Amino acid sequence: MNSQWKRFLESQSALISAQNEVSFTCDSAYPSCALFDLSHLGLVRVSGEDAQTFLQGQFTNDIREVTERHSQLSAYCSPKGRMLANFRIFLHQGDYFLQMPKDTYETVLKRLPLFVLMSKVKVADASDELVSIGLAGDCAESLLQQRFEAIPGKPGGVTQQGETTLIRLPGEPARFQISGSAEAIATLWSQLSETAQPGNRDYWSLLEIRAGIPTIYRETADAFVPQMTNMQQIDGVSFTKGCYTGQEVVARMKYLGKLKRRMYLASVDTDTRPMPGDELFAPGSVSGQGAGKVVDASPSPNGGFELLAVAEITSFHENNLHLQGDQGPKLTPGTLPYAVEE
Repeated sequence: MNSQWKRFLESQSALISAQNEVSFTCDSAYPSCALFDLSHLGLVRVSGEDAQTFLQGQFTNDIREVTERHSQLSAYCSPKGRMLANFRIFLHQGDYFLQMPKDTYETVLKRLPLFVLMSKVKVADASDELVSIGLAGDCAESLLQQRFEAIPGKPGGVTQQGETTLIRLPGEPARFQISGSAEAIATLWSQLSETAQPGNRDYWSLLEIRAGIPTIYRETADAFVPQMTNMQQIDGVSFTKGCYTGQEVVARMKYLGKLKRRMYLASVDTDTRPMPGDELFAPGSVSGQGAGKVVDASPSPNGGFELLAVAEITSFHENNLHLQGDQGPKLTPGTLPYAVEE
């Protein structure tokens, strides 16, 4: 964690663990106008005159579409076409930044440089270079309009202003990420916190889950092809960009395969928190590979947990999915905010 940012958060009554996990004592766990520290996400910076060409051959999405006005979701796959990590890519002051959970960013940080070879590219840990915060709620647009010349109108849209990069993220209520220098973000936090209340990491994760955005963690790395997590539905995969690691498998699934599993939104009434990678069970499932896995889960304001899970399409439509065993807590199907092709 950036040391200047850490000192600032402590001045704002944040509790910071030895592992740099940030939390706030909040009046409400789900404030209607919420301000988030995003230090739990790691950043990888890719720079150099060959950066675009290099990244084009590595990831599932078309890096040429990342501009100063547009960010994108993408994934890094194994040769077998399974995701080792997924992330949001954006430009900041001319360099590419890849943002993802810290346990998978370590994998990308170690693996990506192995393929640089003779390219004029530098891959570096940028987690302490930039500070990122989030803002969510019906208040978000009006608060940002007071401080930015333009507000992105569509998810993925970007505004660059001074030392900061503003990104509109998918989901309701309106949700934004702002990244920049520690000094610039501290000033912005002080201004926004006059209206917005601090929210904790679980609430941010819940908003990602409700938006239907998958997050790959260490426990689910190399478990899913992109289509299983709906990456093609949320503009995370390009089928026209050309070759990249794992591309043949991903393309074959689209053009020749039949998808038997995909990601769904659900809730479950249990006191035990579902964790990424937890197995799902369905009485009568004969796939031999289990009925599915939890992608991510977060406590719900309604009690229990809300989650994203990759599951057998048949078992989901039969409303027959459970945690902890065939007779364990049953998942209640939800509705994703975007259409999926069955």
